Amino acid sequence: MTQLADGPYGAGVHPGLPGQERPAGGVAAEPGPFGSAGPAGGVDAYPGPFGILIDLVRDGGVVLLSGAGLSTESGIPDYRGPTGQARRAEPMTYQTFVGGAAARQRYWARSHIGWRHVARAAPNAGHRAVAELERLGLVTGIITQNVDGLHQAAGARQVIELHGSLHRVLCLACGQRSGRGELDERLRAANPGWLRHAGGAVTAINPDGDAVPGDGSVERFRVADCRQCGGLLKPDVVFFGENVPRSRVDDCYALVERAGALVVLGSSLTVMSGYRFVRQAAKLQIPVVILNQGLTRGDAQAVATIDVPLGPSLTALVRRLGAPVA
Repeated sequence: MTQLADGPYGAGVHPGLPGQERPAGGVAAEPGPFGSAGPAGGVDAYPGPFGILIDLVRDGGVVLLSGAGLSTESGIPDYRGPTGQARRAEPMTYQTFVGGAAARQRYWARSHIGWRHVARAAPNAGHRAVAELERLGLVTGIITQNVDGLHQAAGARQVIELHGSLHRVLCLACGQRSGRGELDERLRAANPGWLRHAGGAVTAINPDGDAVPGDGSVERFRVADCRQCGGLLKPDVVFFGENVPRSRVDDCYALVERAGALVVLGSSLTVMSGYRFVRQAAKLQIPVVILNQGLTRGDAQAVATIDVPLGPSLTALVRRLGAPVA
C-alpha cells in the first residue's frame, strides 16, 4: 500500500479491517453488555477479558491511548463507527489548506459553524472515569488522538494531545498561538448574521468540528488573519498529510516505554499515528488491552479485546477498583 505522511490519517489504512475476525492470539470479548458472554450479573460476572483489564489497571502504571470513540457519548461523532468504514470521504489536507484562499474560506466557514458543537460538548462518564483512574495513581499518562479537550475538562492532567486541540489557533507565519474563543469573536464581527443563516442549514457535523452547510453560504464568509502579523491562521491541530511534531511523538514513545500496560479506548487504530504505540508496546512485551466498539487494527497485538460502550464499562471498572465516579 502507499505509505502516507504520519499525521493523524497517515501511513496506511488497514485493507482488511471491515471484514476481519478477532484474532485468536488474544482473549477476544464476545458480544454482551461488558464485552464478554456470561451470567447476567454485571461486570463482576465477567472474569475473562474484563478481568484481565481489572488486574492490569490495579497494578498501576497504565498508559491510555484514546480515540474518537471515547467522545461519541458526548455527542461528538467518530470517524468510522463499529463497521470500520470511514464516515467522511474528503477531509481537509494541509496541502489544500495552505494552497488556496478558497480552501481556507471553505474550512473556516464550516469550522465556524461546527465550533459551537465542540465548545458545548461536556465530558461523559468515560472521560470522568479516566480522570478518576489518574487521580487514583493508576493511570500515569494519556495519549489522546482527540482534539476536543474533553479529557482536561473532566479533570485529567497528564494528557498529550497527539493531534493538537481545536481550542487553539496557530499563525503559520509568526507561530503565535491564541484561543479559539478570541477568533470566534472576530469571525462573528466580520460576518454579522452569517452564522444565524448558515447554521440552520447544516447537514452534518464531523469529529473535528467541521460542519457541512446545505446552502451556498460558504462563498460569502470572510476569513480573519493573524492580528500580530497578518499571516494565515490554522487550527492548532494536525491535518491529514501533516506530520505530528517529532518531540510530541518522542514524548508518547517514552510514556509507553515506562508503562505497565497500554489500554486503548475507542480507536480503530486504522491510522499509524496511534497504532505505532500499540506496535511499540507489543514489541516491548507490554500488555495491550483494547476497548472499542468494532474491530481494530491492533487486535492481533492485544492480550484482550473488549467490544463495549465505553462510558458504562469504564465507570464499572473504576467502581470495581473501589472508587466512586462523579
